[in-house]
Amino acid sequence: MTRPTLAEFKKKALANSEVKKEYEALTPVYKLRKQLIALRTKAGLTQEELAEKLNTKKSNISRLESANSPSSPRLSTIEQYADAVGYKIEINFIPMEAD
Repeated sequence: MTRPTLAEFKKKALANSEVKKEYEALTPVYKLRKQLIALRTKAGLTQEELAEKLNTKKSNISRLESANSPSSPRLSTIEQYADAVGYKIEINFIPMEAD
């Protein structure tokens, strides 16, 4: 028996309404953390270098960028991160679709 591809597994898992609801709730967190890593990389900075710019430890940057981190970053922390890599943040509110 062949193993399902990631796409097949995801499609099957998301067919379960509870799994889909949880997945959609986590999507913004993963997207934010992915963007943070992309911005840092584009700025040509390592986690260590960014930590130095922000007067913090590399472990704090790692935790901020980790999708598995149990804590959510404060908005002020994200603003400082963005500033250190040459960006400013913009927040958008998008209406939720009726379920």
